[in-house]
Amino acid sequence: MNARVVLVSGAAGGIGAAVVRRLSSAGWRIVASDREAAFLDSVDAANVVARLPGDVRNPAACRSIVERAVGEAGRLDALVNCAGVWREGPVESCSEADFDAVVDVNLKGTFFLCSAAIPHLKRTRGAIVNISSDAGHQGNTGAAAYCASKGGVTLFTKALALELAPHGVRANVVSPGDVDTPMLRFQAEKYGAGDPEAYLRRILEKYPQGASARFIRADEVAALVHFLCSPEASAITGADLAVDQGYSAGK
Repeated sequence: MNARVVLVSGAAGGIGAAVVRRLSSAGWRIVASDREAAFLDSVDAANVVARLPGDVRNPAACRSIVERAVGEAGRLDALVNCAGVWREGPVESCSEADFDAVVDVNLKGTFFLCSAAIPHLKRTRGAIVNISSDAGHQGNTGAAAYCASKGGVTLFTKALALELAPHGVRANVVSPGDVDTPMLRFQAEKYGAGDPEAYLRRILEKYPQGASARFIRADEVAALVHFLCSPEASAITGADLAVDQGYSAGK
Protein backbone atom coordinates (compact mmCIF):
# COMPACT_ATOMS: atom_id res chain seq x y z
CA MET A 1 0.00 0.00 0.00
CA ASN A 2 3.02 2.31 0.40
CA ALA A 3 4.09 2.05 -3.26
CA ARG A 4 3.71 5.29 -5.13
CA VAL A 5 0.64 5.74 -7.34
CA VAL A 6 0.51 7.39 -10.76
CA LEU A 7 -2.55 8.27 -12.81
CA VAL A 8 -1.86 8.13 -16.55
CA SER A 9 -4.35 9.60 -19.02
CA GLY A 10 -4.32 8.37 -22.59
CA ALA A 11 -2.91 5.16 -21.14
CA ALA A 12 -3.89 3.04 -24.14
CA GLY A 13 -2.06 5.28 -26.62
CA GLY A 14 1.52 4.91 -27.76
CA ILE A 15 3.24 7.21 -25.26
CA GLY A 16 0.72 6.50 -22.50
CA ALA A 17 1.19 2.73 -22.78
CA ALA A 18 4.98 3.16 -22.70
CA VAL A 19 4.71 5.33 -19.58
CA VAL A 20 2.53 2.69 -17.92
CA ARG A 21 5.07 -0.05 -18.70
CA ARG A 22 8.04 2.03 -17.54
CA LEU A 23 6.55 3.13 -14.23
CA SER A 24 5.07 -0.29 -13.57
CA SER A 25 8.49 -1.90 -14.04
CA ALA A 26 9.87 0.58 -11.51
CA GLY A 27 7.34 -0.56 -8.89
CA TRP A 28 4.76 2.20 -9.19
CA ARG A 29 1.09 1.31 -8.85
CA ILE A 30 -0.72 2.39 -11.99
CA VAL A 31 -4.16 3.86 -12.50
CA ALA A 32 -4.75 3.79 -16.25
CA SER A 33 -7.38 6.03 -17.85
CA ASP A 34 -8.55 6.40 -21.43
CA ARG A 35 -11.68 7.43 -23.27
CA GLU A 36 -13.29 4.00 -23.56
CA ALA A 37 -13.13 0.85 -21.48
CA ALA A 38 -12.36 -1.21 -24.59
CA PHE A 39 -9.16 0.78 -25.14
CA LEU A 40 -8.01 0.00 -21.62
CA ASP A 41 -8.24 -3.74 -22.22
CA SER A 42 -5.02 -3.40 -24.23
CA VAL A 43 -3.07 -1.90 -21.30
CA ASP A 44 -0.73 -4.74 -20.45
CA ALA A 45 1.47 -4.16 -17.40
CA ALA A 46 1.92 -5.40 -13.87
CA ASN A 47 0.78 -3.21 -10.98
CA VAL A 48 -2.25 -1.77 -12.79
CA VAL A 49 -4.63 -1.31 -9.87
CA ALA A 50 -7.46 0.31 -11.83
CA ARG A 51 -8.59 0.93 -15.39
CA LEU A 52 -10.83 3.98 -15.51
CA PRO A 53 -12.66 5.04 -18.68
CA GLY A 54 -13.52 8.71 -18.94
CA ASP A 55 -13.68 11.56 -21.45
CA VAL A 56 -11.17 14.24 -20.41
CA ARG A 57 -12.97 16.82 -22.55
CA ASN A 58 -15.51 17.00 -19.72
CA PRO A 59 -14.31 18.66 -16.47
CA ALA A 60 -16.79 16.61 -14.43
CA ALA A 61 -15.33 13.44 -15.96
CA CYS A 62 -11.83 14.65 -15.04
CA ARG A 63 -12.90 15.09 -11.43
CA SER A 64 -14.52 11.65 -11.46
CA ILE A 65 -11.41 9.99 -12.87
CA VAL A 66 -9.21 11.48 -10.16
CA GLU A 67 -11.61 10.68 -7.33
CA ARG A 68 -12.03 7.10 -8.53
CA ALA A 69 -8.26 6.78 -8.87
CA VAL A 70 -7.68 7.88 -5.28
CA GLY A 71 -10.56 5.70 -4.11
CA GLU A 72 -9.05 2.64 -5.80
CA ALA A 73 -5.41 3.27 -4.93
CA GLY A 74 -5.67 5.19 -1.65
CA ARG A 75 -3.35 8.03 -2.68
CA LEU A 76 -1.91 9.89 -5.66
CA ASP A 77 1.78 10.68 -6.12
CA ALA A 78 1.94 11.63 -9.78
CA LEU A 79 -0.24 12.58 -12.72
CA VAL A 80 0.96 12.06 -16.29
CA ASN A 81 -1.23 13.61 -18.98
CA CYS A 82 -0.68 11.68 -22.22
CA ALA A 83 -4.12 11.97 -23.83
CA GLY A 84 -3.84 13.74 -27.16
CA VAL A 85 -5.27 14.00 -30.67
CA TRP A 86 -3.98 15.42 -33.97
CA ARG A 87 -5.70 17.29 -36.78
CA GLU A 88 -3.99 19.13 -39.63
CA GLY A 89 -4.84 21.38 -42.53
CA PRO A 90 -5.04 25.10 -43.33
CA VAL A 91 -6.61 27.41 -40.77
CA GLU A 92 -9.14 28.65 -43.34
CA SER A 93 -10.59 25.14 -43.69
CA CYS A 94 -10.35 24.01 -40.05
CA SER A 95 -13.80 23.15 -38.77
CA GLU A 96 -15.01 24.09 -35.34
CA ALA A 97 -15.42 20.38 -34.58
CA ASP A 98 -11.76 19.65 -35.40
CA PHE A 99 -10.58 22.70 -33.45
CA ASP A 100 -12.66 21.69 -30.44
CA ALA A 101 -11.45 18.08 -30.60
CA VAL A 102 -7.80 19.14 -30.49
CA VAL A 103 -8.09 21.87 -27.87
CA ASP A 104 -10.54 20.01 -25.65
CA VAL A 105 -8.47 16.83 -25.42
CA ASN A 106 -4.95 18.27 -25.49
CA LEU A 107 -5.39 21.41 -23.40
CA LYS A 108 -8.73 21.41 -21.61
CA GLY A 109 -8.39 17.80 -20.47
CA THR A 110 -4.86 18.40 -19.22
CA PHE A 111 -5.95 21.52 -17.35
CA PHE A 112 -8.89 19.94 -15.58
CA LEU A 113 -7.16 16.66 -14.70
CA CYS A 114 -4.44 18.76 -13.08
CA SER A 115 -7.05 20.85 -11.30
CA ALA A 116 -8.72 17.76 -9.86
CA ALA A 117 -5.43 16.10 -8.90
CA ILE A 118 -3.81 19.05 -7.13
CA PRO A 119 -5.41 18.61 -3.68
CA HIS A 120 -4.25 14.98 -3.59
CA LEU A 121 -0.77 15.78 -4.90
CA LYS A 122 -0.33 18.44 -2.24
CA ARG A 123 -0.76 15.71 0.38
CA THR A 124 2.00 13.58 -1.12
CA ARG A 125 4.18 16.44 -2.42
CA GLY A 126 3.84 14.77 -5.77
CA ALA A 127 4.54 15.55 -9.41
CA ILE A 128 2.77 16.39 -12.65
CA VAL A 129 4.19 15.62 -16.08
CA ASN A 130 2.30 16.95 -19.08
CA ILE A 131 3.06 15.74 -22.60
CA SER A 132 3.38 18.64 -25.03
CA SER A 133 5.27 18.62 -28.34
CA ASP A 134 7.88 20.42 -30.38
CA ALA A 135 4.73 22.05 -31.79
CA GLY A 136 4.22 23.54 -28.33
CA HIS A 137 7.03 26.05 -28.77
CA GLN A 138 7.49 26.48 -32.52
CA GLY A 139 5.10 26.60 -35.42
CA ASN A 140 4.37 23.55 -37.57
CA THR A 141 2.99 24.27 -41.03
CA GLY A 142 -0.55 22.98 -41.40
CA ALA A 143 -1.01 22.24 -37.71
CA ALA A 144 -2.10 25.56 -36.21
CA ALA A 145 -4.83 24.12 -33.99
CA TYR A 146 -2.48 21.47 -32.65
CA CYS A 147 0.22 24.10 -32.07
CA ALA A 148 -2.27 26.27 -30.22
CA SER A 149 -3.25 23.38 -27.96
CA LYS A 150 0.28 22.25 -27.21
CA GLY A 151 1.56 25.81 -26.78
CA GLY A 152 -1.15 26.16 -24.18
CA VAL A 153 -0.03 22.95 -22.45
CA THR A 154 3.57 24.15 -22.31
CA LEU A 155 2.89 27.58 -20.86
CA PHE A 156 0.12 26.30 -18.58
CA THR A 157 2.60 23.85 -17.06
CA LYS A 158 5.14 26.58 -16.40
CA ALA A 159 2.53 28.74 -14.67
CA LEU A 160 1.32 25.72 -12.71
CA ALA A 161 4.85 24.95 -11.53
CA LEU A 162 5.12 28.43 -10.02
CA GLU A 163 1.72 28.13 -8.37
CA LEU A 164 2.48 24.73 -6.82
CA ALA A 165 6.11 25.21 -5.83
CA PRO A 166 5.25 26.51 -2.32
CA HIS A 167 3.29 23.28 -1.76
CA GLY A 168 6.15 20.99 -2.77
CA VAL A 169 4.39 19.82 -5.93
CA ARG A 170 6.42 19.81 -9.15
CA ALA A 171 5.06 20.31 -12.68
CA ASN A 172 7.09 19.71 -15.83
CA VAL A 173 6.39 19.29 -19.52
CA VAL A 174 7.96 16.82 -21.93
CA SER A 175 7.98 17.91 -25.58
CA PRO A 176 8.63 15.06 -27.98
CA GLY A 177 9.19 15.34 -31.69
CA ASP A 178 7.59 12.76 -33.96
CA VAL A 179 7.10 9.54 -32.03
CA ASP A 180 6.46 6.15 -33.61
CA THR A 181 2.92 5.65 -32.30
CA PRO A 182 -0.55 4.85 -33.62
CA MET A 183 -1.23 8.61 -33.73
CA LEU A 184 1.68 9.13 -36.14
CA ARG A 185 0.42 6.32 -38.35
CA PHE A 186 -3.07 7.87 -38.23
CA GLN A 187 -1.56 11.14 -39.44
CA ALA A 188 0.16 9.45 -42.35
CA GLU A 189 -2.92 7.52 -43.42
CA LYS A 190 -5.36 10.42 -43.07
CA TYR A 191 -3.22 13.29 -44.33
CA GLY A 192 -0.73 11.53 -46.60
CA ALA A 193 -2.74 12.08 -49.81
CA GLY A 194 -2.77 8.37 -50.49
CA ASP A 195 0.98 7.93 -49.91
CA PRO A 196 1.59 7.55 -46.16
CA GLU A 197 5.21 6.48 -46.67
CA ALA A 198 5.99 9.70 -48.52
CA TYR A 199 4.31 11.66 -45.72
CA LEU A 200 6.53 9.95 -43.17
CA ARG A 201 9.66 10.55 -45.26
CA ARG A 202 8.86 14.27 -45.43
CA ILE A 203 8.61 14.37 -41.64
CA LEU A 204 12.02 12.76 -41.19
CA GLU A 205 13.65 15.19 -43.62
CA LYS A 206 13.29 18.03 -41.10
CA TYR A 207 15.58 16.39 -38.53
CA PRO A 208 19.26 17.39 -38.34
CA GLN A 209 20.43 13.76 -38.57
CA GLY A 210 19.70 13.77 -42.29
CA ALA A 211 19.66 10.31 -43.82
CA SER A 212 20.10 8.65 -40.42
CA ALA A 213 17.06 10.34 -38.86
CA ARG A 214 14.49 8.04 -37.29
CA PHE A 215 11.27 8.37 -35.41
CA ILE A 216 11.52 8.69 -31.64
CA ARG A 217 10.50 5.64 -29.65
CA ALA A 218 7.73 5.91 -27.07
CA ASP A 219 9.95 4.22 -24.48
CA GLU A 220 12.48 7.05 -24.84
CA VAL A 221 9.80 9.55 -23.89
CA ALA A 222 8.64 7.30 -21.05
CA ALA A 223 12.17 7.15 -19.60
CA LEU A 224 12.20 10.93 -19.17
CA VAL A 225 8.69 10.93 -17.74
CA HIS A 226 9.76 8.32 -15.17
CA PHE A 227 12.73 10.43 -14.12
CA LEU A 228 10.59 13.55 -13.73
CA CYS A 229 8.14 11.66 -11.52
CA SER A 230 10.92 10.36 -9.28
CA PRO A 231 12.47 11.92 -6.16
CA GLU A 232 15.76 12.23 -8.06
CA ALA A 233 14.16 15.07 -10.02
CA SER A 234 13.18 17.02 -6.91
CA ALA A 235 15.00 20.16 -8.12
CA ILE A 236 13.30 20.16 -11.51
CA THR A 237 10.03 22.03 -11.90
CA GLY A 238 8.69 24.37 -14.55
CA ALA A 239 10.93 22.76 -17.16
CA ASP A 240 10.11 22.09 -20.81
CA LEU A 241 12.30 19.17 -21.83
CA ALA A 242 12.64 18.13 -25.46
CA VAL A 243 12.95 14.59 -26.78
CA ASP A 244 13.27 15.53 -30.44
CA GLN A 245 16.71 14.63 -31.82
CA GLY A 246 17.65 18.32 -31.83
CA TYR A 247 14.79 19.44 -34.06
CA SER A 248 13.87 22.37 -31.79
CA ALA A 249 17.51 23.47 -31.31
CA GLY A 250 17.39 25.68 -34.39
CA LYS A 251 18.41 25.62 -38.03
